[in-house]
Amino acid sequence: MNQTDPRPVVPELSVIIPVYNEEAGLGALFSRLYPALDALGTSYEVIFINDGSRDRSAALLAEQFRARPDTTRVILLNGNYGQHMAILAGFEQSRGEIVVTLDADLQNPPEEIGKLCSKMREGFDYVGTIRMQRQDSLWRRKASLAMNRLRERITRIKMTDQGCMLRAYSRHIIDTINRCGEINTFIPALAYTFAQNPVEIEVAHEERFAGESKYSFYSLIRLNFDLVTGFSVVPLQWLSFIGVILSMGSAGLFVLLLIRRFIIGAEVQGVFTLFAITFFMLGVIIFALGLLGEYIGRIYQQVRARPRYLVQTILEQREGDPMPPPRQPAGQGAQGMHGGQSTHSAQAISADQGPSK
Repeated sequence: MNQTDPRPVVPELSVIIPVYNEEAGLGALFSRLYPALDALGTSYEVIFINDGSRDRSAALLAEQFRARPDTTRVILLNGNYGQHMAILAGFEQSRGEIVVTLDADLQNPPEEIGKLCSKMREGFDYVGTIRMQRQDSLWRRKASLAMNRLRERITRIKMTDQGCMLRAYSRHIIDTINRCGEINTFIPALAYTFAQNPVEIEVAHEERFAGESKYSFYSLIRLNFDLVTGFSVVPLQWLSFIGVILSMGSAGLFVLLLIRRFIIGAEVQGVFTLFAITFFMLGVIIFALGLLGEYIGRIYQQVRARPRYLVQTILEQREGDPMPPPRQPAGQGAQGMHGGQSTHSAQAISADQGPSK
């Protein structure tokens, strides 16, 4: 690029990595990620999003920025907004033509990124992944398989392995996602709806390097509720169909009891059967109210139009900025850094704002 050209260098590849309490594994991630990306022989940027970590993750990310300011950018959110909101924050700041998402726990090896990039260069605009020899507990594998099948029936979105976040997206898909204003979403499914030429490939899977999964059983249930209710109204249609069936059954039971009343006379037999039927219908009604509440709650969150997340600070090196000063002693946080990075304090990024901040 000409030295007088004010336009920033646009990397070919952007790697988005959300981080939440990953202090124990970040050193291993850095030692494997950067050599793997350097070996690709292409320009790249790594965007770490600290999602309100309560350990030293933010300080370690700041130190890594100082060590590799030319290829590293760090977004510090002012709270914990969840993995998908953190990834959306990274999407809005990304510049690459190919954008890859990667978890920080090293269960998806960084060395597999090159495989995704090669597939993208073949003309695909979305590369999904399937974990080979998945290193998770049996119940998580079975639950994931069941949810994959249920989700495909309800949403018609065909993803073999919805839980793997190692995925690649083209620039036009990222730009389209950035224009969406959804408060709750599932990024792989959202990208799939915009993809014109998607493909899936197999990737390696390893045991978690350190720590434990940040997804509790309740979090997984919530995530799947977001996935199902965010991309389909089929549950509401099923509910209507069940209501019709129960109404017809109730009408038939009423006619039967009326006929028995005139033929046999008053009787008390079958009262417990009626109780069982009543309790069953009450259960269906309560389930229906919960499902309707789920959809109404999503509408309520959307119409409030609150920011999806708040960015506290962005650490990045821009064209013409001096090199950052030597590293701070261990234990100092990212808040006290100055020099070669551009910082934006307490900056709110709402759903309708563009990627340039």
